[in-house]
Amino acid sequence: MSERLQPGDTAPDFTLPDADGKDVSLAGHRGRKVIVYFYPAALTPGCTKQACDFTDNLDLLAGAGYDVIGVSPDKPAKLAKFREKESLRVTLVGDPDKAVLEAYGAFGEKKLYGKTVTGVIRSTVVVDEDGKVERALYNVKATGHVAKLLKDLDVTSPA
Repeated sequence: MSERLQPGDTAPDFTLPDADGKDVSLAGHRGRKVIVYFYPAALTPGCTKQACDFTDNLDLLAGAGYDVIGVSPDKPAKLAKFREKESLRVTLVGDPDKAVLEAYGAFGEKKLYGKTVTGVIRSTVVVDEDGKVERALYNVKATGHVAKLLKDLDVTSPA
């Protein structure tokens, strides 16, 4: 079981392939805040809802200085299909060997329909401009999470 990150920790750097097979690294976002969210699988109902919520609020988040990166164990081809099917604008990267998921504490035991299973723990880590963890949220809900995050980060739509 991987350790969960705490505010103030240095966010583990990563470089993973996006839906087009191009490398995306956390270091490439230095100077901007980054919301890194971890989800179990592309093209599933909850993950689709969450990715669409992030896409719908992407301009608002970008305006407040946040970039968004979604991480799942999926391969780039599946991510590309997900992006096209749902018209997603968030950056999606694949971590098939789960090394980044584990480094962020987003892979391990969880409850699923009352059973204990090992898998991706739906999580969101907010990283500041210097690469430090600002917040680490684990076992988040797919529905309503983005709205709560906007409220917690005090990101509001311009009046």
